Amino acid sequence: MVSMASINTDLDSRRDAIEEALEEFVQLRMAGSEAPAMKLASDILLAGGKRYRPIIALLAFEAAGGDDTSKVMNLALSAEIIHTATLVHDDIYDQSKVRRGKPTLHTSIGLPQAIIAGDYLFALGFGLGGRHDDRVVERIAEACGRIANGELKQLEHVGNLATTPEDYYAIVDGKTAFPFASGCWGAAVLAEAPEVTVTALELFGMEFGRAFQMVDDLLDLTGETSMGKPRGTDVHDGKMTLPIIHALTMLHGVEREQLADVLQNFSDDRWEELTQLLEGAGSFDYVTQLIENHTERAMDALETLPSTEARDMMFELVRISESRRN
Repeated sequence: MVSMASINTDLDSRRDAIEEALEEFVQLRMAGSEAPAMKLASDILLAGGKRYRPIIALLAFEAAGGDDTSKVMNLALSAEIIHTATLVHDDIYDQSKVRRGKPTLHTSIGLPQAIIAGDYLFALGFGLGGRHDDRVVERIAEACGRIANGELKQLEHVGNLATTPEDYYAIVDGKTAFPFASGCWGAAVLAEAPEVTVTALELFGMEFGRAFQMVDDLLDLTGETSMGKPRGTDVHDGKMTLPIIHALTMLHGVEREQLADVLQNFSDDRWEELTQLLEGAGSFDYVTQLIENHTERAMDALETLPSTEARDMMFELVRISESRRN
């Protein structure tokens, strides 16, 4: 049995490998004709973060039997760079001012420049993914398409108090879960794993991604004030996250009207009022239970794989994500 200390050390070593590869990727382009565009994008790309997407791609490759991680590094970097591109564009249309504890790109360099930087990052990410075989390239393209559809659906439901759980899952699956699933799927394909392993890792990524996003949504309402973005950002932006959707469904009469008023006329001085309504509806407990359900399904998918160090690290990464506080 591998110790938790050993697993955490190995996770840190993979995170360091990702950081090193990203820095090398950036520096190579800073030294060439792409320098002006990369200068715009480099700060947010190298701003840190937990790097869940590329780390999971590396681990999925190893868990699927791959032994040379250089074969999957481009896919891992592609996942992180495309994700970073979505953050740049998210911050623009959400009019967010802080990301990872720093000013968002459009507030620091200007709106037109930030749009260009986001577009450039998308091109870089897809270019890296395009170095693989046709199946993987097509899957990356599909993931990008689903991200766009998820974003559009989320915009359609901003401030919409009639948003359903089905709407929420459509948004989450497009923006978060399917990209995680695609990274795991692609890593297993590159490892030349049998189809049953590819399917298991794809399922893991889907369930992990759902749980991951739900944790994020809870943190927006219950997280520490030291988070990389202000608490309550989603509420201010009118996003219909699952705790809010659940409360709107469960509350009736005066309490339902009160919640609607809080959401439609939200300000920071109504924070306690919102929290009490969500607690009274049992919405925090409801979403916590769903997180546990999706986490359990992700772990069940991992159980079908051979016992390896990489699989053990994926189990631990699931636990770390579930218990996040920022």
